[in-house]
Amino acid sequence: MIALPPLDVRDLRTTLFTRRGELKAVDGLSLTVGAGETVALVGESGCGKSLTALSIMRLLPDPPARVVGGEVRLNGRDIVALTEEDMLAVRGQEIGMIFQDPMSALNPVATVEKQIVEVLRAHTDLPRRAARERARELLELVGMPDAARRLDEYPHRLSGGMCQRVVIAMAIACRPAVLIADEPTTALDVTVQAQVLALLKRLQADAGMAMVFITHDLGVVAETADRVVVMYAGRKVEEAPIDDLFERPLHPYTVGLIGATPTPGAARAERLADIAGMVPSLGDLPPGCAFAPRCKRAMERCRQEKPPLTEPAPGRLVACFSPEGS
Repeated sequence: MIALPPLDVRDLRTTLFTRRGELKAVDGLSLTVGAGETVALVGESGCGKSLTALSIMRLLPDPPARVVGGEVRLNGRDIVALTEEDMLAVRGQEIGMIFQDPMSALNPVATVEKQIVEVLRAHTDLPRRAARERARELLELVGMPDAARRLDEYPHRLSGGMCQRVVIAMAIACRPAVLIADEPTTALDVTVQAQVLALLKRLQADAGMAMVFITHDLGVVAETADRVVVMYAGRKVEEAPIDDLFERPLHPYTVGLIGATPTPGAARAERLADIAGMVPSLGDLPPGCAFAPRCKRAMERCRQEKPPLTEPAPGRLVACFSPEGS
């Protein structure tokens, strides 16, 4: 019997209902993440990465945002149609999330212990004393120094790296099958970033979690991901195994992202490539390929038609009428 993937997203569509009309924030996104696998969602700010995560978690602010189509299957069960009461039981237990700003993700007037214990008590029958002990164990697991003392601290007494460790401890408290990490190292300095990335890799290996890693930093992707989904204006424009993506990117947008990523060991004076223009507003998307106005390979067809996803090679997907190497 073939095991179901922990996370299987099929044709996910999220719409923003605004005065300007209905804006397609996530437009037909599909992705599958197996046990122990890390799939990275990459792209510039405004490409729809975080909205995808919030759609999966059912944490969209409604209004104005709403999932209007598709499926999000956790271990085979579609959670899109679940009631909010049922979703409360799913979040934290079956799927956890690490938010990009640890300080805003924590309650400033609650101790570390209270916030971790709250997660444990919501999903387990642990008595309070046992829950406190489990909270201490979780802090030790995520590498928190002097974990027992930190239980009684408030977030403002902790560094950014420590707060992120608390958020990670909360996200994995109930051993979820799926973990979403939304820019988990953005607010941290370089040294702490490396520590957090190493921690996530170790925790994932130990628990066999499926992980969706959201970032704009392809350098981080190279260290963490097994496969990469490149997003642009709410759509998937390329998907590939990590090595294939860096060795032979197909979509012009992916080529631009890689060209704008610093290479270790490169000379300081080496100028990075840039992508002209900006990600278009959802209310001003062009009629054809959304990337066409910024693309050096764009043809008239690109400006008139949206390219479908095609599979030029096993395990590779690209939405482009003129991919690299064609």
